[in-house]
Amino acid sequence: MLTGEDESYKVVTQLTAGVALDQALDVRNPDSWIRLDLAVRELARRQPELFHSNASPSGRRLNWPPDAALPTVTWQHTPGDTELALALCHPDGRIREAALDHAEERPALLPLVVVRCTDWAAPVRERARAVLTRTPPHLLAAHAALTLRISRRPQGRFAQELLTEELRTGPTSQAEALLDSDDRATARLAYRIAVERRLLPAARLAQTAARHHDVVVQDLCAEAAVATLTAGSSDEFNTVVTPLLKSRQPRVRSAGVTALRRAGRHADAEPYLTDRSAVVRACARWVLRQGDIEPAPMYRALCADPTARPAAAVGLGECNVPEDATLIRALLAHPAPGVRAYALAGLRALDAVRVEDVRPLLDDPSAAVVRQATAALLPQADHLPQELLRGLLTADRPRHQRIAAVRLLRAVGVHVTLPTPS
Repeated sequence: MLTGEDESYKVVTQLTAGVALDQALDVRNPDSWIRLDLAVRELARRQPELFHSNASPSGRRLNWPPDAALPTVTWQHTPGDTELALALCHPDGRIREAALDHAEERPALLPLVVVRCTDWAAPVRERARAVLTRTPPHLLAAHAALTLRISRRPQGRFAQELLTEELRTGPTSQAEALLDSDDRATARLAYRIAVERRLLPAARLAQTAARHHDVVVQDLCAEAAVATLTAGSSDEFNTVVTPLLKSRQPRVRSAGVTALRRAGRHADAEPYLTDRSAVVRACARWVLRQGDIEPAPMYRALCADPTARPAAAVGLGECNVPEDATLIRALLAHPAPGVRAYALAGLRALDAVRVEDVRPLLDDPSAAVVRQATAALLPQADHLPQELLRGLLTADRPRHQRIAAVRLLRAVGVHVTLPTPS
């Protein structure tokens, strides 16, 4: 229910008092129009006098004779934008349908025409769709975010398909203008269209993949950039692959590593064998194998002194050679915490965890090591002495050790809570 404190209630009451749309409503926010539609419908049922009366000093009210022949709706005067906005949201379908006849030449009301394209009443919905079809494409693109919001509704596909077709076939400037949209769905659609129409050069695609905040856009642009590569071109490599490999996003780096095969530079995947991301490491191993280079011996050599590249231990485990468990297990005593943590992950990858080897690491001063030790021991938590775990719960223990004890005890059905230091 709406209340006097509800922002949508305030907007509707301002509109019924004749306040201009752009003063009562954040017209740039697509959610504002959706909330307005819902709020008018509810308030019109609760306080119909706000919408039916002509007694307002401003005279800005709707009028329809109750005995008029359906679906006739009469207007005492040419309605303004504010009055039409209320009519386009009214619970009476006759009012909504009649308002659409006046909305076609009112660009300020186009968002509500878009909303009405999903109307539950077929006559209203069809009239709104006819109006939207005649709308100039640049105005339709300006409300892409709202169009994509309402596309989730049962009748919401029409406006989305119309928008998509206009972006595919219209001037390229329309799609390009939406690339920098703050709305996630709009940016995704714009980049999808831009990739389909090949509007962006490979260098920009690579830079966008490396820097964009949305993973869908990252994938779209990375795949499109890699598709432009040809073997042996150093210029293409520098403009496309290098930005991908430098990205902070694992998905983008993995695309860059995979692109090394397309560029014919298999050996360049070697540094990414020890990437912090498992998917990047897997891609690096695949690229090396495509070049007839076996990664396991490289990992074994790196594990001889893994301080500089601690992920070598987990990479070796991911090669799934059971005989390598002994080499990885020896790294559990390495002085570098990162090496110990990755060694635990490597043993888990090999399914070679032994409780007696891992249990001492629950006392490790490194939180990362204890997290990995806990994950390794959870499947075998019933093999751990409960006295040992309860000893880790004392308030003088580091927080990461106490959390590990709680997780392991709960794994065997002992309900404990995390104690707080006094």
